[in-house]
Amino acid sequence: MSITGDPRSASLEARYAWARGQLELHGARLREDDVVDRLLAELSARVAASRDAMVAADLVEACRACEEQEGGSCCGRGMEDHYDGVLLLVNLLLGAVIEKQWRDEESCLFLGPRGCRLPARDHICVNYLCVKLGERLSPPAVAEMRKRQGRELETLFLLTDHLTTLLRRLQTEAGRDG
Repeated sequence: MSITGDPRSASLEARYAWARGQLELHGARLREDDVVDRLLAELSARVAASRDAMVAADLVEACRACEEQEGGSCCGRGMEDHYDGVLLLVNLLLGAVIEKQWRDEESCLFLGPRGCRLPARDHICVNYLCVKLGERLSPPAVAEMRKRQGRELETLFLLTDHLTTLLRRLQTEAGRDG
């Protein structure tokens, strides 16, 4: 079941417009919700912890070098299509600025000079580790990174699940009021 109006199969522009619309309509109520507030704070901390582990494992620098020097493809064009309206809404609630211009036409729209420009990433973006880089990283560093990424994704799941339920309720209430 989807949220009314969440254009999951629509263009990225339509999904982003939906997310912006939900923020305009319900942003104050979403931010006032204790669970949303707690999970947003927890997600921010867990995203930071995941990124710290990626930096410590030297993954960030290795990915940047691969992208710039070898024409990397992990964050290739089309990855942005994995982001549904709810995940884009999470990013807006976290204060992300979702740019509509590609840094590189062959890369994901969200890829910036320091990696992903979005704090809340799709599970594919969080979990994927190419074989080449996976073999270069130390097993303890990968284990720590995976542990932190798991916590990040668990929190993201709880947040998107709660937001979906809350948005359904808000839409139902709006339908009764209108």
